[in-house]
Amino acid sequence: QVQLVESGGGSVQAGGSLRLSCAASGSTGSRYYMGWFRQAPGKEREGVAIIVKYGSTNYADSVKGRFTISQDNGKNTLYLQMTDLKPEDTAMYYCAADSRPSFSLFSFLKGDFGYRGQGTQVTVSS
Repeated sequence: QVQLVESGGGSVQAGGSLRLSCAASGSTGSRYYMGWFRQAPGKEREGVAIIVKYGSTNYADSVKGRFTISQDNGKNTLYLQMTDLKPEDTAMYYCAADSRPSFSLFSFLKGDFGYRGQGTQVTVSS
């Protein structure tokens, strides 16, 4: 079991930056995939960024070059640094984790994780 608690959301103007944090507790470890997905009203979940086993990262095309995922293993904390924010980035952002052998890139892109936090709202105004 993994518990995830996000913080750091808020409202910014287009072009601004935010950093989301996610405190993880429970059975965390290198066997877990850790990442972020988002969901805007009326839209499907969208995987945003992920750290896969052994530290490599992957991003949705829509955020490449603007968002950076990182983790501090000593603090069991996951981060999402978001820069050059756009109104279309407005959504509820969820920290998420998964350890299933079947977890795949497709799972990530769909935001289909086994565990997730309660979410933090990000609103970007034009």
